[in-house]
Amino acid sequence: MNATPAKNIDTAEVLGHFINNAEVADNGRLLPITNPATGEVTRQVAMASRETVESAITAAHAAFPAWRNTPPAKRARIMFRYKQLLEEHADEIAAALTNEHGKVLDDAMGEFGRGVEVVDYACGIAEMLKGEYSRNVGPDIDSWSEFQPLGVVAGITPFNFPAMVPMWMYPMAIACGNTFILKPSEKDPSAPMIAGRLLKEAGLPAGVFNIVNGDKEAVNTLLEDKRVQAVSFVGSTPIAEHIYNTGTKNGKRVQALGGAKNHAVVMPDADIDNAVSALMGAAFGSCGERCMAISVAVCVGDEVADAVVSKMQAEILDLKVGNGNDVSNHMGPLITKVHHDKVRGYVELGIEEGADLVADGRDLVVDGHEQGFFLGPCLFDNVTSEMRIYQEEIFGPVLCVVRAESEEQAMQLINDHEYGNGTCIFTRDGEAARYFADNIQVGMVGINVPLPVPVAYHSFGGWKRSLFGDLFAYGPDSVRFYTRRKTITQRWPSGGVREKAQFSFPGRQ
Repeated sequence: MNATPAKNIDTAEVLGHFINNAEVADNGRLLPITNPATGEVTRQVAMASRETVESAITAAHAAFPAWRNTPPAKRARIMFRYKQLLEEHADEIAAALTNEHGKVLDDAMGEFGRGVEVVDYACGIAEMLKGEYSRNVGPDIDSWSEFQPLGVVAGITPFNFPAMVPMWMYPMAIACGNTFILKPSEKDPSAPMIAGRLLKEAGLPAGVFNIVNGDKEAVNTLLEDKRVQAVSFVGSTPIAEHIYNTGTKNGKRVQALGGAKNHAVVMPDADIDNAVSALMGAAFGSCGERCMAISVAVCVGDEVADAVVSKMQAEILDLKVGNGNDVSNHMGPLITKVHHDKVRGYVELGIEEGADLVADGRDLVVDGHEQGFFLGPCLFDNVTSEMRIYQEEIFGPVLCVVRAESEEQAMQLINDHEYGNGTCIFTRDGEAARYFADNIQVGMVGINVPLPVPVAYHSFGGWKRSLFGDLFAYGPDSVRFYTRRKTITQRWPSGGVREKAQFSFPGRQ
C-alpha cells in the first residue's frame, strides 16, 4: 500500500492570521503544513509580514483600555464560557494536533486536557487580583496594593505542544486584563486558530486575543515594538537566550523557557518493573518531543543498569509505532523530515562516540506510511558524560543509560549539567528521596513520578539554562508576570487645619 499522495501545494488551503476577531488572509510568503505520518502537504500557512504583525499590535493596543477596565468577574465569565466551548470541541482540537504534530490521539487529548486546566485556573482570577489593604498605617493614613495589567503582551510557542503551551500563557494574561498576541509554531498552527475562534464565540472583545503565524520576521517585530510590554517564550535554549536578551534590551519583561536534558535516577531498591514502565512512557511518549521527556536514565549499580536495559529491550519490542489516529499505537512520527534526520544523526553520532546501541529504531518502516517521518525507539547503554548524546538535547525517541556507583554520583551528574528543567528518582527509601529533592539543582522534581509537570495551580519552570527570567509559567507566577503591583497610600487631612511642613523622612507614627 502506497503513502497518500501529496496535495498540489499551489491549491492547498492557506491558513492566515486571527486579528481583531477576524481571520486575515495573507498570501505573501507561504510555508507548507505537512502530516508527519504520511508526508502529505495538507495546507499552507502564511508567514506574517512586519506590517501584519504591527496591525495585530495596533488592534491589541486599541483594545487594552476597555479590557483593562472590564471587571475581573466579567473576564472570568468569558473564561468559563471559553472552557465550556473548548471541551465541546475537544475532538476537533485533538485531531488537529495529531494530523499536524503526529502524536497519538490519546496523547493529544492529554495535552489538551492539561491546557484546559489552566483555563479553569484563570476562571478564579477575581480572587487572585484582590490585592492587599491596610487601614491606619499612620495617623488617618491607609495603604493598599493592587495588581494592574501590563498592556499588550505576546507569546511565542513551540511545535511540540501547540494547544497546551499557548494555554499556559494567554488565559492568565487575558484574565489579568492584558491583551495578547500569539505567535504559534508555523509547523502545526491549526489548534491555536481553533482556540481563537472559540474565544470570539465565548464573547471576548475584538483585539483582546490575536494570532500571527510567522517566522523570525514576526518574532523580531514583537520583540522590537515598544507597545509590547512582555513576552513569554517556550523553545530551545539558544532561541530562549536570544529572546530574553533582545526583549529585555528593548525594555520588556521576558520569561523564556529553554531546553532540557532530564535525568531519571534508578536506585538499587527501586521497583524496577514499574520504573521501566515509567521510563518507557517518559522517554518515548510523544516520540520524545517533550521538554519534560526523560532522555537519561542514571542507574545506580551495574545490577540495576543490567536489569533496566534488559527489561527495556523487551518492552521496546512490544511498542507499537504508527499513525497517531490509530489509538492502538503508542508512538507516532517525528514532526518533520528535517527533525527526523537530525534525531537519526544523533543516533549515528552516539555509535561513533562509543555508546552501545542496544535498541535501534532507525530502520523502522510503517506499512502504508512509507513517506512518514517515523523513527523507532532507540536505547543506548554505557553512555558517559563526555558524549554529545549525553550533553545535548536530542528531542526524539532516544534514551541514554548512564551507570553510576552511588546516589551522590548520580546527583553530581545532574547538578553539573547545563540544563535544570526536570528530574526524578525511583526509590522506596524516603530518606534518599528527601535528600534528592532537597539537594538536586533542578526546577521540577519527581519522586517515583517520571514527568513531574506541575498542575495548573502551581507553576512550571526549570533552573540554570532551562529558564531565562525570574518567574515560572502559569500558576501563581503567571499573575506576578502579567501584572505590575502598585501600592497606594492616602490621607485626608482634617478640614481647615494648616499643617506644618515636615522635612525629616517620615517614620513610624
